[in-house]
Amino acid sequence: MAHFLFVTGGVVSSLGKGITAASIGRLLKARGISVAMMKFDPYINVDPGTMNPYQHGEVFVTDDGAETDLDLGHYERFIDQDLTRLSSVTAGKIYSSVINKERRGDYRGATVQVIPHITNEIKARLFELEKASQAQVIIVEIGGTVGDIESLPFLEAIRQMRHEVGRARVMYVHVTLVPYIKAAGEVKTKPTQHSVKELRSIGISPHVIVCRTERSLPQEVKEKIALFSDIEARAVIEAVDAATPYEVPLMLHKEGLDDYLVEYFNLSAGAVDLADWQAMVERLKHPQKKIDIALVGKYVALHDAYVSLVEALKHAGAREQAEVALHWVDAETLDKDHLSDVLGKVDGILVPGGSGDRGAEGKILAIEYARTQGVPFLGIGLGMQLAFVALVRSLLGLTQATSAEVSPDSGEHVIVPHASFKDGEDPRSASFVGSREILFAEESRLRTIYGTDRARERLRHRYELVPSYAARLFEHGVRIAAYDPEDRIEAIELEDHPWFIATLYHPEYRSRPNRPHPLMLSFVKEALRAKRK
Repeated sequence: MAHFLFVTGGVVSSLGKGITAASIGRLLKARGISVAMMKFDPYINVDPGTMNPYQHGEVFVTDDGAETDLDLGHYERFIDQDLTRLSSVTAGKIYSSVINKERRGDYRGATVQVIPHITNEIKARLFELEKASQAQVIIVEIGGTVGDIESLPFLEAIRQMRHEVGRARVMYVHVTLVPYIKAAGEVKTKPTQHSVKELRSIGISPHVIVCRTERSLPQEVKEKIALFSDIEARAVIEAVDAATPYEVPLMLHKEGLDDYLVEYFNLSAGAVDLADWQAMVERLKHPQKKIDIALVGKYVALHDAYVSLVEALKHAGAREQAEVALHWVDAETLDKDHLSDVLGKVDGILVPGGSGDRGAEGKILAIEYARTQGVPFLGIGLGMQLAFVALVRSLLGLTQATSAEVSPDSGEHVIVPHASFKDGEDPRSASFVGSREILFAEESRLRTIYGTDRARERLRHRYELVPSYAARLFEHGVRIAAYDPEDRIEAIELEDHPWFIATLYHPEYRSRPNRPHPLMLSFVKEALRAKRK
C-alpha cells in the first residue's frame, strides 16, 4: 500500500510547488524509496494541448502521448522516471468523466454533485496511479493557490483521503511565502499564518511547511510558525532562493526534510546518496567556459514556453562545465538587414518547436544564416520543417516553397499533413504525440552521436516532409538522417556544414540533469568548438 504526500501552495502563485514536489521525489529516491508523481490542475481544459504557451508555458509530452503541464517535465528530470498520462489530472478530465458516466446512467438517476461524485472521481485517479506504479510514496501537487475556487474539489478530495486510507498514510506539505521587508529589516510570518488558517478552514492541517524566503530564517521565526501552525519546529523547512532549481533537493536535505518524511511514514530507507547530484549542481554553479546560443522563436517573451529545451541545454552545458547563455530572439522582428547584428556573435542557433505561421519567415532567415555562415544549427519540430523549406528554397531555387501549416492556401507545399481530419474534429486526432522508435541512417551523423542505429524519442506534430523534395536535395548534400518505422523522414543533416541537424522529434523531453540527451550534448560540444575557433 502506498503512502500519499500532497503538496499545496499558499499566499501567491509561482512559489515553486512543482520544484518542491520534484525535490521531495529526488530525496526519497536517493534513499532507495520508490515514488510516483501526479499533478492536479484545476483548470477546465482537458489538457494544456490547445492552450497558448503565453497562458500556460510549455506543453510537456509523455511517452504514452499525454500533453501535460510543464511540471511533469520537472518531475521526470528530478526523479529520472518516465511518467504517463495517469500523472496528469485536470478538472476538465474529471468533469468530463463524471458527465459521461451520468449520461450512461452509471449513477442510476442520482443527482450528480461535487461531493461525492467529483471528489470520488479525483480519488479514483489516485488509486489508479497507486495500482499502476506500485510505488511506496505517491507525491501529488495541487495546482493553484489555497483559496482559489477552482481548487476546492481537489482539496476536499485530498482531505477525504485521510479517512479513506488512514491518517498514517497521508501527509500534507504546504509551500508558503515568508517575505523579507527591507524597511523593517525582518522577515514576516503573517502571510504564512493566514495561508495555514485558510487551509485549516477547509479541514486540512499541514504536517510540514516549506517556507520560500529570500533570507535564512532564524530559529525563533521557525518556532513562531510552528506554534501558530500546530506542527513541530523541525517540520518548518526553509527554502531560500536557489541559484538553480537542482540545488533545492540539497537544501531540503540539509533542513532534514527527508528524515522527517521517512520517520512520519515509518519507511525502511537507506542513507541518502546525493553525491552525483551534488557534483552536477557544482558544475552548473561554477562553469569553466561559456557559449552563446540564439534561441529563435515566437514565444520568447515567456521563457517557460521552452522550459524543457532550456533545461536540456543546461544539462549538456553542465556535463561540459560550460554556461549556456541564451539569447532570446523574437523571430517576428528578424529581417535581412540586421541578421548579422543579432546572430553574428553567437556560437550556435536553435529554432525550436511551435505551430502556426507567426515568425516563420524570421526563423527561415536565421536558418539560412546558420547554413551560409557555418554556425552550428539545431532545428526541432517546426524548426525542422522550416529548415527543410529553407533548404528547398535556397538549394533547389523553389522560392515559393512553404509548409501547409504556415501557408495552407498558397505556395508550393514541401511540408504537408500526414493525415486529414474532418471539420469539427480535434486536429490533434491526426497528430503524432508520444514515444516512437526512430531509425538512424547508415553513416549519418546522428547514428554516430547516439552510438546506435535506433532510439525511442517523443514527437508532437502532424506534418511531414514530402520525400520527393528530399530526394532532390540529396544532390546538394542534404542527407536524410532518420526515419520512423513507416519510412517517414524524422531528421535531416547538411553534409558540407560543421554541424547542421534538424529533427521532427523533441530530444529535450528525454534529457536528464545527470544524463544529458546525446543530441543536445553534441550541439553544445560543437558550439564550444566553434567558439574556440
